[in-house]
Amino acid sequence: MRRVILTMGLTLLLSATSCQAQRQARAGELARNAVILEIKSVQQSLGFEPTENFLEHSSETPAVYRCYYTGKLELPESYEKLRFHEGSRDGCAIDESKYDVFFYPIEAVASGKAAVTESLSQASAERLAVVVSHEDFHNQEALKKLPETMHEAAATLVGFLTAAEYVRQKSGPDSEQHQGLAREAELYLRKAGIVNAYHTRVSQLYTKAQNGAVPEKEALAEKAKLFEELGKECSAIDPSPATFNRCPAVLNNAALAFDRTYTKDYALMHRLYLAHKRDLKATIKTLASFSQQDNLSDRGAEEKLLEIVGRLEAGIPLGRMP
Repeated sequence: MRRVILTMGLTLLLSATSCQAQRQARAGELARNAVILEIKSVQQSLGFEPTENFLEHSSETPAVYRCYYTGKLELPESYEKLRFHEGSRDGCAIDESKYDVFFYPIEAVASGKAAVTESLSQASAERLAVVVSHEDFHNQEALKKLPETMHEAAATLVGFLTAAEYVRQKSGPDSEQHQGLAREAELYLRKAGIVNAYHTRVSQLYTKAQNGAVPEKEALAEKAKLFEELGKECSAIDPSPATFNRCPAVLNNAALAFDRTYTKDYALMHRLYLAHKRDLKATIKTLASFSQQDNLSDRGAEEKLLEIVGRLEAGIPLGRMP
């Protein structure tokens, strides 16, 4: 009889614990949804068109698992030219003795109707604000003609600045949260400079190897030294960022090429923002108008945007885009 009572007591205890966990999970979901709606309100004040991203939660999607890879002496310019396979929670079934591999469990992929993954649901409010704003920026119809590296750089900058504005409105300009987020854009500018410099140095090494000027064994040894230097330099970024990694996720070709997609045009986007006297809404409006031009090749787009930035810095009204 006593065993039966103990069993019933254990069952009731487990049931109560389960109910409490469900209540806590529901409370967390409601709080996260409130944050997302507040972030989207800030976005609209900055000129974003509304999207249906992050309005639902998918408990069946822990993250989006992707495997990017490239050769040991190959360094693409962006993630568009990396080879790619779908991954799984367990990683990538790719021979790492032949390829440099970057396994990326992605929190969110902009689709216009992206759900909140389990990974994103567990992120901090600051990280959530950055990711939601970054991905919603990607789904702005007026900006879709931007070249990929410009689009990623702009989305990265806008993600940091929108999140900072959200926290400023929520917690005040002098709050510790806002002070932390307010410096993310500047910290990422430092990271971008480091990533871009090492991408150039590694690319030059591989060109020499491909031309036969440097033997493969020597090139691989020099590659290892360069990536070690990269790791030390980016790890020294201080203070530590709140919402992004100081270094590429893996110190290899695949992760460096991936990060290069975001950093290549970041300094230009940051300069545009400063030329607009830190007016994010005006910066987004200029990018939307710029994106409507025809034939925006990567190189041509950079030259045209530099001209616009130069005019702004000189105090010359933009008028209509050329």
